[in-house]
Amino acid sequence: MDLGLGGKRVLITGASQGIGEGLAETFAEEGARLYLTARSQDKLEAIAARLRARFDSEVTTIPLDLTTEGAVATLLAQVGAPDVLINNAGVIPGGNLFSTTDAEWRANWELKVFGYIDMCRQFYQVMKAAGGGVIINDIGNAGERYDADYIAGTTGNASLMAFTRALGGRSLEDNIRVVGVNPGPVDTTRIYKLLKRRAVDWYGDESRWEELLATYPLRRPAKVREIADLMAFLASDRSGYTSGAIFTVDGGIASRASII
Repeated sequence: MDLGLGGKRVLITGASQGIGEGLAETFAEEGARLYLTARSQDKLEAIAARLRARFDSEVTTIPLDLTTEGAVATLLAQVGAPDVLINNAGVIPGGNLFSTTDAEWRANWELKVFGYIDMCRQFYQVMKAAGGGVIINDIGNAGERYDADYIAGTTGNASLMAFTRALGGRSLEDNIRVVGVNPGPVDTTRIYKLLKRRAVDWYGDESRWEELLATYPLRRPAKVREIADLMAFLASDRSGYTSGAIFTVDGGIASRASII
């Protein structure tokens, strides 16, 4: 299926690893012009070199800490109006209300929760002036399956789900589509950190984290491409009537329920 993304200008935050790196590869394969930002210049340059060699991609790297004052404005000045913005930067640590500190909540919400909101606020205006575009927020299924052992993340993700639906409900009036994707566990270094933290909380033993894989559908996390390919479709005109919606990719975890 030709998604018609060739030549589209795609900005991906948190692009140096995990889902962000997978997104860069997927959109490069589709022929998009990439703008990749993250803190690590070395990782970004390595990814860019690989994509240029493999796909002859046009890739611009912008090493930047989006939590610093004025960072989003700096990014906007360098990129201008992208056709597609994918907010992917930031992770929120695992833990319950008493094992996570106030400093951890605030530091991680600054990048993922408030960071997404600020990116949307500033880029929406230039995308509107340019005639439209697509904003995809990579959120997480904890926003719909509330988890006391991931309380900072579940609360932050639920907030971003509400934000995405609210913004995307009216955004087509400006020819901008705003959607969210809720991955469940994904095969990245992040999920294994969360599993180890949960093994400590549940069993008092980090080394027992592998036992928790048995609770996942198919006894595995999702593959990165299973997330990235969906986002590429949502970014394309083939999904042109999609806005204000959240798409969950978690093997059915969020839909599990019981009367007891």
